[in-house]
Amino acid sequence: MNFTINQLDFEKGDGLIPVIVQDDNTNKVLMLGYMNAEALQKTIKEKRVTFFSRSKQRLWTKGESSGNFLNLISIAKDCDDDTILAKVNPVGPVCHTGADTCFEETNITDNFLLHLESVIQDRRDNPSGKSYTTSLFKKGLNKVAQKVGEEAVELVIEAKDNDKDLFMGEAADLMYHYLVLLAAKKYTLTEVIDVLKSRHK
Repeated sequence: MNFTINQLDFEKGDGLIPVIVQDDNTNKVLMLGYMNAEALQKTIKEKRVTFFSRSKQRLWTKGESSGNFLNLISIAKDCDDDTILAKVNPVGPVCHTGADTCFEETNITDNFLLHLESVIQDRRDNPSGKSYTTSLFKKGLNKVAQKVGEEAVELVIEAKDNDKDLFMGEAADLMYHYLVLLAAKKYTLTEVIDVLKSRHK
């Protein structure tokens, strides 16, 4: 966040400020909403985008009814201190019509791993009793790390044979549990990619 709430000019919009919501993975603009200072504080604290609904005249967390939350990645203000850009990882379609965006555009990520990472992070931050991913987080970091080790061994065993389906299944299991471990450590796949880029000469 490149600003403090006190820097923003809420008075220009009668207490509200427009918020452009952008997908952090695809860079697609998803929707436009409005926040007052309280909505912004709640968004920053809970890491989920909350707007001020002009029709309902109350705070409204996107996804509170549908489950299609906007998980906050970063937030920035514009040069005039009167507009906010919120970069998010959306959980499900954004528009109330069921469309990916409120502008009737398709929001397709070319990197499924980043999408999966977003889902895993949501299970970490918003536990669900029926979720296998949530159950892993509840077991603690040591168990998650142990699971990665177990999956790695199983992949090595399958590598010795010529059964592609079994090998790919174990490769997928390892990748999934590796993403869970990154999330448990509060690290991201992008950070790992940055390390790889720095080594690529």
